[in-house]
Amino acid sequence: MPQKSMGAVEWCMLVGLSILWGGSFLFNGILVRELPPFTIVAARVGLAAIALNIIVRATGHSMPRDRQAWLAFFGMGFLNNVIPFLLIVWGQTHIASGLASILNATTPLFAVIVAHLLTTDEKMTGNRLIGVIVGFAGVALMIGPSVLASLGSNVLAQLAVLGAALSYSLAGIFGRRFRRMGLAPIIPAAGQVTASTVLLLPIALIVDRPWTLAVPSAETWLALAGLAILSTAVAYVLFFRILATAGATNLMLVTFLIPVSAILLGALILGEDLQPKHFIGMAMIALGLAAIDGRLLALGKRRAAAQ
Repeated sequence: MPQKSMGAVEWCMLVGLSILWGGSFLFNGILVRELPPFTIVAARVGLAAIALNIIVRATGHSMPRDRQAWLAFFGMGFLNNVIPFLLIVWGQTHIASGLASILNATTPLFAVIVAHLLTTDEKMTGNRLIGVIVGFAGVALMIGPSVLASLGSNVLAQLAVLGAALSYSLAGIFGRRFRRMGLAPIIPAAGQVTASTVLLLPIALIVDRPWTLAVPSAETWLALAGLAILSTAVAYVLFFRILATAGATNLMLVTFLIPVSAILLGALILGEDLQPKHFIGMAMIALGLAAIDGRLLALGKRRAAAQ
């Protein structure tokens, strides 16, 4: 089968998804001041589940009732939410967020390998592998090479974040089945976060005992709403739409764009400084994405052949 590629619509959706997920850093920065991590994660997927199930009903869809669909929803929620969220939360209690971001940006590398091994239509190509490596280097440069100084310490925490990246890549492959099941993107989006809520809520209740916490401020409630509605509910509708049209490997490229969105949002909203390394890193990411897309290279070859 031919390798899937992305058109202008898919690229726009990928950028939109990166902005929604990049904004989660802003929301999380507010939430961690008053709420513990597991409560944040459980509330995030729980509120998103409520919103998406309301939208499912309002748009005339209905959630499937068969066992096969819900086993798939729980499998997707486990791979795409429960495992990575818990591993990243634990990992970030031992390593810096910058290093965690770089390790999380290995997701496309894992996706290229996993897709090559487990699929017939998303095989590895030279351009794609080179593009992923260049993009990863751009992320590392943009976040700052200094964070790599601690790469040799807290090995288990680093392995946890790498495990989260691997889990995200496996989720991308696992989620391909929803298109074959004929489900509109909003259905697996709602099913996944509903299943994740069932899995994560007991953990939050046992570990954080949220009923003992102080009543959150209005700012925290607004940040939680933004995290749940924008960075989770809307984001996962885009996630499944891109997955259905462009494939798992292309979808995982969003992890290169998330740091770009987070840094630009920080500059626009929080007034944070943009440094030369940020622009160089963004340029490298753009080059990596162009190599993965392949069309610029193909155009160059056609022009060279025509001369």
